[in-house]
Amino acid sequence: MNKKAIGLLSGGLDSSLAVRIMLDIGIEVIALNFLSPFCTCTRKGAGCKSEALKASKQFGIKSKTLFLGEKYLEMVKSPKYGYGSNMNPCIDCRIMMFKDAKQFMIDENASFIFTGEVLGQRPMSQRRDTMSIIERDSGLKGLIVRPLSAQFLKPTLPEINGIINRNRLLKIRGRSRKHQMALAEEKGIYDYPCASGGCLLTDYHFVKRLKDLYRFQNPISLNDARLLRVGRHLRINDRCKIIVGRNKEENEKLEKLVQPGDHVFRSIEYKGPLVVAKGKIENGAMETISTITAHYSKAPKLTKILVEVCKYPDYKLPPQEACSLDEKAVKNLLL
Repeated sequence: MNKKAIGLLSGGLDSSLAVRIMLDIGIEVIALNFLSPFCTCTRKGAGCKSEALKASKQFGIKSKTLFLGEKYLEMVKSPKYGYGSNMNPCIDCRIMMFKDAKQFMIDENASFIFTGEVLGQRPMSQRRDTMSIIERDSGLKGLIVRPLSAQFLKPTLPEINGIINRNRLLKIRGRSRKHQMALAEEKGIYDYPCASGGCLLTDYHFVKRLKDLYRFQNPISLNDARLLRVGRHLRINDRCKIIVGRNKEENEKLEKLVQPGDHVFRSIEYKGPLVVAKGKIENGAMETISTITAHYSKAPKLTKILVEVCKYPDYKLPPQEACSLDEKAVKNLLL
């Protein structure tokens, strides 16, 4: 074994501390950052990738970002080890990440992987039993070092082989981050916006939209997953749903995510949102979507307005006359 390791770095508190500890004990570190379609960590428009890159520069280490795309969407649909409190497949997620990290480790001629995981911090993936499952299924048994909790865990191969002095690793467990925050101050780590990271798959409201997508559409694309983050979502029928922009920024995002074959609705006479319809426009859906477009426009209630309809990218349909849909009826369609 050599003293070269792959460190999983999100740019958050725990992973940054893990990198600092490994550098302090003489390990050559290459950072690996993972992004998923459901990552929540953002600050002023910069996500985990930006934070990881910034942390890598501060530490003076090489870094790489891997995006978990379509294969991640497939895994979330039916994870081997099931879900957490909502639709978070934490064990399967870690296994997928570690498999990719193992290949990166081989490509970089590194000897092991380390993470900022803390025993008992997360209820599903950071227990002793699930850590063992993750190591086994990813083919990394004995090769994942967790420097923040190492003294609570069995010695890893780098420790056994004298690559790492176990006495210089830590003994932290549980959900509190007081110890980590004090240690970060001691080591001069102050800017860690993703203190605990985050995943939209733990958010009940987001998961409701995702379950609807998996139920009515197969397969789903990365574009479909990105749309789940934007606007109000309303299910019109089994073959059609719409997304309504809530402000100028969301209207602009929706416009960028429109796909060929989608229908786009806008109020002609009054200010209002961009409304994107996904699926088949049939069985009265055209009229319903037009009334919803009127409902969210600035038109006075009960005023009949004209709604522009376009089948993207450039096929215009006859404009629709519509009045605002009843508030209760709209709420019943919201996801």
